[in-house]
Amino acid sequence: MQAALDDLWDYTGELFMADASDAAMVAAGIAPDPASLQAVWLAEVRAVLEEATLTLPASTYSHKGGKRGAHSEHLGFILADMQFLQRAYPGAVW
Repeated sequence: MQAALDDLWDYTGELFMADASDAAMVAAGIAPDPASLQAVWLAEVRAVLEEATLTLPASTYSHKGGKRGAHSEHLGFILADMQFLQRAYPGAVW
C-alpha cells in the first residue's frame, strides 16, 4: 500500500492548481479557489494515513497537464476498462 501511495502521490498536486476555468468559476462565485482547499485536504489525508500506519510521501513534485488534456498513453487503457460496461450493456441504468 505504501508503494502505491508513493507512486501516485505526485498526481495529487494538480488538484489544487487553478487553470483558466477554475479562475472563471472563482470570479463568478461558483467554486472556491482550488489552492484554498489544499490545507484542509492535506490535514484529512494525513490523519487517515496515520491511522492506516502509512507515511505521507515526502515528494513535492506535481505532475501537470491533466487539466489541459495532456495524458500519458496509460489513460487509453484505463478508459477502455471504465467504458466496458456501458459499451457491453448500452442503456443500462444503475
